[in-house]
Amino acid sequence: LREIISELFEDLEGVQLCGVAEDERGALNLLESQPVDLAIVDLELKQGSGIGVLEALQTEPQRYGPPRTVILSNHAHPAMRQRCAKLGIDAFFDKSLQMSQFIGYVQATAMRRES
Repeated sequence: LREIISELFEDLEGVQLCGVAEDERGALNLLESQPVDLAIVDLELKQGSGIGVLEALQTEPQRYGPPRTVILSNHAHPAMRQRCAKLGIDAFFDKSLQMSQFIGYVQATAMRRES
């Protein structure tokens, strides 16, 4: 899925994939070293979790910058959506059902930034 998303982003004007991380620490290191406009977070990571990434972004914005945050996950049940909303996400998309909405959101975000 990561490769598919990367290829889709190449075709979207104003969208540049800045990096990919497989675990919580890698994601936070990447966000600290390179500010981004939009952080796309999966809840399930090889080590740590997307929730840990969201908590760090919320508690240390001076360290990680203020990116918009989007969850792209298979764990889209209402309780998880609520938990993520409390951590300040901007949007939540189900990988299995909402890929076109997710891509539309990314494209709209890039267009707003450019204007």
